[in-house]
Amino acid sequence: MKRFWLVLLSLGLIVAFSTSAMAVDLKFSGEFYAAGMYVDKSALLKDGSATNTSSAFYFQRLRLNTTFVVHPGLFLTTRADILERAWGASRAAAGVGGVSSADLTSAGTRFENENINFDLAYVTYISPIGIFLAGYQIDGAWGTVFGDNSNPTGKIGYMFRGGPFTAGLQTGKNVENSRTAINAVTTTDRDSSFVTLYGIYGWKGGQAGLLFKYIDNAQSRGATLLGFPFGNRSRTLSALPYVKAQLGPVALQAELIYTYGQIKWDDEAGTILSLIGRGDKIDLGMLSAWVDATADFGKFYVGGTLAYLAGDDPSSTDKIEGGGTGGFDWNPCLIMFNYDMTYWQGGQFGEVTATTSTSDRSPMSNAYFAQLRVGARPVDKLDIMLSGSWAHADKTLSAQWESREYGYEIDLTGTYKITNNLSYMLGGGYFFTGDWYKGINVGGVNQVQNNFMVINKLTLTF
Repeated sequence: MKRFWLVLLSLGLIVAFSTSAMAVDLKFSGEFYAAGMYVDKSALLKDGSATNTSSAFYFQRLRLNTTFVVHPGLFLTTRADILERAWGASRAAAGVGGVSSADLTSAGTRFENENINFDLAYVTYISPIGIFLAGYQIDGAWGTVFGDNSNPTGKIGYMFRGGPFTAGLQTGKNVENSRTAINAVTTTDRDSSFVTLYGIYGWKGGQAGLLFKYIDNAQSRGATLLGFPFGNRSRTLSALPYVKAQLGPVALQAELIYTYGQIKWDDEAGTILSLIGRGDKIDLGMLSAWVDATADFGKFYVGGTLAYLAGDDPSSTDKIEGGGTGGFDWNPCLIMFNYDMTYWQGGQFGEVTATTSTSDRSPMSNAYFAQLRVGARPVDKLDIMLSGSWAHADKTLSAQWESREYGYEIDLTGTYKITNNLSYMLGGGYFFTGDWYKGINVGGVNQVQNNFMVINKLTLTF
């Protein structure tokens, strides 16, 4: 009997060592940062409240990208955010379905990101007729950094490259509300879906592209307001042309975003709105534009940025002109409309009432924005930059608003490259608060105060 098992084991070993193993190559990349931030005031009004205090804390995040190379032309890509949290701080609440701790730039909740959360997981297949992608991928990032919100989104994509041309088609879901085993709803067709078509032409020293995105958002169908029907559905089409060009020492970028569409109320809601003179639909027409130029002369550089984001006119009830944003990815200042500031410390609030509120929370919207910057590289590893920025609201939130002046900001940053993969940044910003944050200011009681912050950040890339 022992001889039988010995022979059987030997045959098994022969088969095991004779079988061809399928090799899967792994490629890792990512970024780790640890930072400390001090913010002088948590509000922009001199309200004397106990919550209008300074903040000082440390925070960190590890972002790990993994690519599984199954064989040449076939890849599985994943991305995970790990320990994205302030040191020693209480963890965010899990919430019901993660709603109370939602993270707008993640596939998971803030609660999950404070431990580990996978944002991306998708397959890439490079075929003879083009490139196919399927799974959770980055969506909302296109052309330049302006207007970009790098959101992990479930979608299917196809891309074709031929010479200087690249073209692509994508479709996916922003929100899924169909009935499933874990989503026991009694309604259907209340999803948010999209289709994207784009083309890019590249040449030596530049590229230009145009993207069209159609979104059908039916999440609010069947909704009620104060017990009355208020269901609606929006259909929008956005056009996003951009150009990048290197003209000698000058790097030029520009992008325009225009969204056209309509919000249509359901029959019952439309009937009620018509009775009070509102009509059963609202037209959308939102415009944003951005131009950025940087002239690099080696040891020093100069640059400037102009941006416009249309605001909504409070006097027009049948049209929405505002709603476009500069995006979470675009952070031209350390304080004003900065996403890191908003995410880690919170927005700097001015007037807050039951009907209106003012804050410099990211992303930027309803604004004229201008910035000038100068930089120097006294040694190869050190980059020092000084910038001055100004922002002014396009529209007020009501006819009685005090001012449209957001304010001015001066930022100074220095980044030292310790090694090729490790850098340290020290920066400070001072915000001259504008009267926009006084709001309606009945009786003139609201008084604004300036603010400043200091940040230092260690970043490792690999």
